[in-house]
Amino acid sequence: MKVAIYGAGAIGAHLGGMLAKSGVDVSLIARGPHLRAIQQNGLLMKFGDENDFLVHPKATDDPSSLGPQDFVIVTLKAHQSPNVVDLMQPLLGSNTAIVTAMNGVPWWYFHRYGGDHEGRTLESVDPGRTQWDGLGPERAIGMVVHPAVEITAPGVMQHVEGNAYQIGEPSGEKTERVMLLSAALTKAGLRAPVSSKIRDDIWVKLWGNLCLNPISALTDTTLAGIGRDESVRDLVFKLAAEGRAVGEALGARFRFTADRRFTAAFEVGEHKTSMLQDLERGRPLEIDALVTAVTELGDIVNVSTPMLDAVLALIQLKAKNAGLYPA
Repeated sequence: MKVAIYGAGAIGAHLGGMLAKSGVDVSLIARGPHLRAIQQNGLLMKFGDENDFLVHPKATDDPSSLGPQDFVIVTLKAHQSPNVVDLMQPLLGSNTAIVTAMNGVPWWYFHRYGGDHEGRTLESVDPGRTQWDGLGPERAIGMVVHPAVEITAPGVMQHVEGNAYQIGEPSGEKTERVMLLSAALTKAGLRAPVSSKIRDDIWVKLWGNLCLNPISALTDTTLAGIGRDESVRDLVFKLAAEGRAVGEALGARFRFTADRRFTAAFEVGEHKTSMLQDLERGRPLEIDALVTAVTELGDIVNVSTPMLDAVLALIQLKAKNAGLYPA
């Protein structure tokens, strides 16, 4: 099996390192000092105990040097992925699957969806149908990422917690390819359950990101801090109600109440969301896949999202003023 990890940051390094240790032919597509460190010294996988190990996967910034793959696991931020469609072409053979290991609403959301919305594309996450037309939705496998990992130095991955990566076909079928991927991830020591309703799983994670990430970035506040402020906490639950209404109108099933979902998030403690971390580090904010796409979906299913629309306008302006979102 040949697997390319496109975007070997923290999650990409975790996946790639674990797969490489298990004997899979893995290639990491990375750049900068991180790439050079992997090429020169290998990838150090740190778990805080005696289980640390070093692997030496192929690593490059030139996808054309790798040839067709069985799986391409895309671990970029969602707003970055349309920009690499042309660069990905040499990785694609006739049966190559593309695994979207990104937060938010995926660009293939309405592939094998059925009904009136079958085949619809989303401008917020796939402007100009770049990925739909350039990659092909028939290649897509969904992945929901749960581990917390960090790149603490070039070539060094630090595991914090978790090892679960839910995967699933847009159709819900347990195809040969998705079962093969699950088996490879499981052999590598990861949890990789195959979901028959991967969109439901996407919504479970999206629900938290949708409501907490922009509020955290707007207020420079941790999850615990949001939970302590009664008025902001109330706003989170209003956003959650709108997001759930959109998801349910699309047929998604939410397994938790909002109180259970967000109380657990507040209890995580003084944790900064990824959007706040990106803001502090001067990185483009992941707004469209997490927030804009939900408002676009709301328009499609005629569900009003006034609170989400207001928060979206505020976080877009904040990001624009910081030069971290297209003006």
